[in-house]
Amino acid sequence: MTDEAVFSTARRVVVKIGSSLITNGGQGLDHRALAHWAEQIADLRKRGYEVALVSSGAIAEGMQRLGWKKRPHAVYELQAAAAVGQMGLVQAYESCFREFGLHTAQILLTHDDLSDRTRYLNARSTVRTLIRLGAIPIINENDTVATDEIRFGDNDTLAALVTNLIEAHVLVILTDQAGLYTRDPRRDNQAELISNADAGDPALEKMAGGVGTHLGSGGMITKVLAAKRAARSGAHTIIVSGQEPDILRRLAAGESAGTLLRARTMTLAARKQWLADHLQVRGRIRLDDGAIKALISDHKSLLPIGVVEVSGSFERGEVVSCMDQAGNEIARGLINYNASETARILRTPSAQIEAKLGYVDEPELIHRDNLVLL
Repeated sequence: MTDEAVFSTARRVVVKIGSSLITNGGQGLDHRALAHWAEQIADLRKRGYEVALVSSGAIAEGMQRLGWKKRPHAVYELQAAAAVGQMGLVQAYESCFREFGLHTAQILLTHDDLSDRTRYLNARSTVRTLIRLGAIPIINENDTVATDEIRFGDNDTLAALVTNLIEAHVLVILTDQAGLYTRDPRRDNQAELISNADAGDPALEKMAGGVGTHLGSGGMITKVLAAKRAARSGAHTIIVSGQEPDILRRLAAGESAGTLLRARTMTLAARKQWLADHLQVRGRIRLDDGAIKALISDHKSLLPIGVVEVSGSFERGEVVSCMDQAGNEIARGLINYNASETARILRTPSAQIEAKLGYVDEPELIHRDNLVLL
């Protein structure tokens, strides 16, 4: 599949713009660059595309407004910079998009907003309504309240989650690299650009973040993982240089550029997609081979008899990871018993749950409808 085919069948697009593309070397916003992106996105809208924008740049703008020369390390200072910078970022975008008769809307999210089912559905409804009304949602992490425990970690991940949230067809990640290379092009002139690959291919993760490369620390691994996540909802991802002139127009016109990571997996149902999108899980349970076969091959629910180990602290209804014997995560789901109860009934036939606990809520530890394979 080519970039042309991807865009020809797309209707809803998420565009992620990195800080380097909209700031002056990290020192405040580059208003000329912002105007250029607004012009291109406005052009996409004229072509019939629905667009949501995930944009970095708030902390850099906040630092410039506060007169800080060095990025602070203290969390509360970063949060303060983000709070100040968000004002400038959204103000600048609003001004630029107004030139093309488009409204903007600020959406600030934390992982808690997407891990709670009700808040997830509310966020989805709001963003999709804004798009339907013709506004451009400008989405960022809510740095002012997020902590390390609930952070997305980077806007590539956030962009993938937004792609799944609104069921977009294409995710465009604009970066300062031409795309994904076989090696780090900054160190190896034999590096070759990968034009097409399958999202989720393990070889891509090794290539982007393996030992001896600089791409992982440079952020390419997060883009590969974002494409893998976006593919769960059937979205293709294009990683391309935002330094290329008029790149969004050219992609929409059918030009091939950057790296296309195709979604090959079946689109997950919305509820299971929500489960898969949890970045933090409350606990882990290790399964025996029989339970793994029941989940993967037989498409059955998880019973307590197949669990050999429990770790973490979780309550009934929270998301836990299901691990194989080697420690690889194979699934996650909503568990029907808390951590203490689960530990007491592991290796136990369902018919004996009541004898162990004095009661029984469900015969399954995780029902198939509340479980997603990864």
